Amino acid sequence: MAENVPHIAHFDLDSFYVSVEILLNPELKGKPVIVGGSTNRGVVATCSYETRKFGVHSAMPMTKALQLCPQAIVLPGHYDRYHHYSDVVTEIISSRVPRFQKASIDEFYCDLAGMEKYFNISQYLCNLRKEIIETTGLPISCGLASAKFIAKMATNEAKPNGFLEIAVGEERDFLWPMSLDKIPGVGKQTEQKLRAMGMKTIGDIAKAPKYLLEHRLGKWGADIWNKANVTDSSEVESDREQKSMSREITFEKDQSNIEFLHIQLAKLTEKNAFDLRQCGKQTACVAIKLRYSDFETITRQSMVAYTALDDELILKVHEIFDEVYERNRSVRLIGIRFSHLADRGMQMDMFNRQEEKLNLYKAIDSIKNRFGNAAVTKAVARSEEKK
Repeated sequence: MAENVPHIAHFDLDSFYVSVEILLNPELKGKPVIVGGSTNRGVVATCSYETRKFGVHSAMPMTKALQLCPQAIVLPGHYDRYHHYSDVVTEIISSRVPRFQKASIDEFYCDLAGMEKYFNISQYLCNLRKEIIETTGLPISCGLASAKFIAKMATNEAKPNGFLEIAVGEERDFLWPMSLDKIPGVGKQTEQKLRAMGMKTIGDIAKAPKYLLEHRLGKWGADIWNKANVTDSSEVESDREQKSMSREITFEKDQSNIEFLHIQLAKLTEKNAFDLRQCGKQTACVAIKLRYSDFETITRQSMVAYTALDDELILKVHEIFDEVYERNRSVRLIGIRFSHLADRGMQMDMFNRQEEKLNLYKAIDSIKNRFGNAAVTKAVARSEEKK
């Protein structure tokens, strides 16, 4: 490989939730398995390749999935198991590469710049992938390229459980014959607009005038054109970024009224969730902190599906509080913390996807940014303030 050329790797744990379930119950291997919500409103979080043969895919309504594959075995989500294995993989990758980004619970980018002086990058990644598989027992695919999005696309082509390198200078040969939907982030609506413009492949996008894409699709059109022409320069964001977000409050007078404590927890959670969305993040771990009047301090956490929604987080915070709080004991401090942060949109509550609700919260955030955080608050907080 040539020096001074970016070496970006992308790792993706294949059908991660299903793979963990199979690891814990080998009898599921080779069977059509779906992990996701079981209610009428539930959706498929992920499914085995045996299930995909019937047309089932992630984010599909569970009712439709079972119509396509009625023999599928539906399992609920076990977040603690998934995060354990995700943490194991994170530890391995973080100890082997100089710079990495954990994009979601099962997806990682690595920047191996400079390592080409000491290692054959391809062989190094193959050895790293082998170590992950042997340590966890989970399948993982990997792509290597000169840009993040190409590495991700290479990973998608390498699945299941494979490795694919796109050598420097061969990016266009790899990209241009591909269909439009292969570009990460291009959904059905964007694909339809591109096809309406007479485009069928990524190569068609590359050969079109950039201004035309910008005119029809705005900034996203320019981004797509840059990707098609291999000029996208997105960098691997260091995982040394903020690991958690927390807020706490110490009361002037110790409190034991459960309704009052619920309200204060809701306020803290709402503010923390606002900060979460402002940073473009979501959380998969919610923790509360209680300090009693005698200074005994209790902390307890619980895993959740990735979310940035106030109501879901408040519900979980109240649930944890009700489990740990010793009735009638006076509390001098309460706090909440969100951890296991990841980029928003990567895995957002795929068990009960609620994009309309997220858009509502974004609209509320816009009002808060313009008029202040007090402009919009939960009704429960308003009722408490009037007392």
